[in-house]
Amino acid sequence: MDNKLKRGSLEMIAAMLISGTIGWFVLASGQAVVDVVFWRCLIGGAALLLVCAVLGLLRAELLGRRVLLLAVLSGVAIVGNWLLLFASYAQASIAVSTVVYNVQPFMLVGLAALFLGERITWLKLGWLALAFIGMLAIVGAHGRGAVAGGNYLLGIALALGAALLYAVAALIVKRLSATPPHLIALIQLLTGVLLLAPLAGHQLPQGEVAWASLMTLGVVHTGLMYMLLYGAIQKLPTALTGALSFIYPVAAIFVDWLAFDHWLSPLQWLGVAAILLAAAGMQQGWRFGLQARPTVRA
Repeated sequence: MDNKLKRGSLEMIAAMLISGTIGWFVLASGQAVVDVVFWRCLIGGAALLLVCAVLGLLRAELLGRRVLLLAVLSGVAIVGNWLLLFASYAQASIAVSTVVYNVQPFMLVGLAALFLGERITWLKLGWLALAFIGMLAIVGAHGRGAVAGGNYLLGIALALGAALLYAVAALIVKRLSATPPHLIALIQLLTGVLLLAPLAGHQLPQGEVAWASLMTLGVVHTGLMYMLLYGAIQKLPTALTGALSFIYPVAAIFVDWLAFDHWLSPLQWLGVAAILLAAAGMQQGWRFGLQARPTVRA
C-alpha cells in the first residue's frame, strides 16, 4: 500500500469512527435537538471558516449566484437531516437509527432515476429488495432494544426521513463538482445558523458536560471530521471509500452498547446485516455471486 493510499485509509477510518460517536454526544449534551443542531452549525461553522481562510477558499470568484443558491439549498436539506436523525436517537436508539439511516444510497439511486434520468438496473433492484427485507426485520423487532420511553416506529420513520434529506442534499451537491467541498460545507453550516437562530433556545446551555458535548460536536464531529473525510475522498478510489464508510454504523452499534447498554435482538441483527450487505453490494457493484465487477474510472 503506497503512502497516499495508507494515509487516505487512516483518514477515512478516523472520520467514520468519529461519526460513530455522534449520537453519544448528542444525547450526553442533554439539549433539545434544535439547540444541538444550532450549536453544531455555529461552532462547526466557525471551525470551517478558519479552515477555508487558511486554504484560501474565501474568494468571490468561487461563489457565483448559482453555486451559492445550490449550496444553501443543500444546507437546508442537511440541517433537516440532522434534526430528524438526532431526534430519532431518543426514540429507536443510536444503533437502530444509524443503521436505518444507511439506506440513503438507495434513496439517492431513486432520486437520481426520478430527476436525472439515471437507469436503475435489475441488480440494484435486487439489492434494494434485500435492504427492504432488512428494514422489515428491524420494524418487526418493534420494542426490542428500543430506548425506554421512546417510540420505536417513530424513531425509524425519523431516521428514514433523515436519509431522504441526505440523499436530496447529495443530489444537489452533485451539481457543485467544481466547488471546493470545504466551502460547500461552510455554506451549509452558515445556512443552519440562520435557519435555527430564531428557533433555538435563548438561554445558553448549562453545565460543563453540555458545553463539552456541544464543543466536541462542533469542532471534532464537524470541523475535524469534514477535513478527514474530504482528505480521504481525494486520496482513495471510490470503491475503497464506500467500503470503509461501513465502519460508521458498526461503530455506532458498539458505542450504543458501551455507553447506553442498548444491544440488538437477533431479529434486529438480521436486519442490520441485510441492510449493510445490500448497501455494500450496491456501492461496490457486487453481483449476487458476491463477485465485484471491474471498476471503470471516468
